[in-house]
Amino acid sequence: MWDKPRVLNWIANFLNALAAVMFLYGLGYVVVHLPIFPLKEVRVEGQLEHVTREQIKLIVDRHLQGNFFTVDVVKARDAFQKLPWARKVSVRKRWPDRLEVVVEEQHELARWGNIALVNSYGELFHAASDSDLPVFYGPGDGVAEVAKHYGVYSQILAGGTGMRITQLALTPRRAWQIRTDKGLVIELGREQMEERLQKFASVYNQTLGGLKVAITYADLRYPNGFAVRKPEAAAPKRKTGAA
Repeated sequence: MWDKPRVLNWIANFLNALAAVMFLYGLGYVVVHLPIFPLKEVRVEGQLEHVTREQIKLIVDRHLQGNFFTVDVVKARDAFQKLPWARKVSVRKRWPDRLEVVVEEQHELARWGNIALVNSYGELFHAASDSDLPVFYGPGDGVAEVAKHYGVYSQILAGGTGMRITQLALTPRRAWQIRTDKGLVIELGREQMEERLQKFASVYNQTLGGLKVAITYADLRYPNGFAVRKPEAAAPKRKTGAA
């Protein structure tokens, strides 16, 4: 091989090129890790009501290590994403020394039993809330379905009766039941739920709304009307005394 100048030239050129690449890589590594590119600003944007300054500061101190080039934006995004009230997070660098974080917070819509909260997208999330929220019940795959119908049923009831839904349940057989802030339980069944509720709401003020007795139960699963139940009157106490 040593008597083949073309091969020797090729090897020499390859080694020179490899040395040049390694030199440039080493030079770039040193330059990038120099303290001349510090990350001076972390800007967190979004309509934040639950994510606190203390939580943000803790994440910055723990997970945003390095300078503008070496900070790991994926790691930073994952850290912010773990906040209980963070639904969606994006992180990007802005030359020369800024990191921009955009946090979309969860907006609680209801409680899913006593297990979790439901956001406005019909998704479950785990966080603490002291808000007065309606309670949803249903099968595990029915969260989005219950959230969607809640919006429709709430609008119908509010417009026709002025009542607010405090509980909405979907059974495994896909039958619906509503409980309102007036203590009224409404059975909707599995078919024509919106139509039934609309008819009920349209006549409520002219019929049940004017009664002096509170109605506790309304069954709308009848083809041409609905059945109601009023509270049972408490039996009068019998007086006892010595004969």
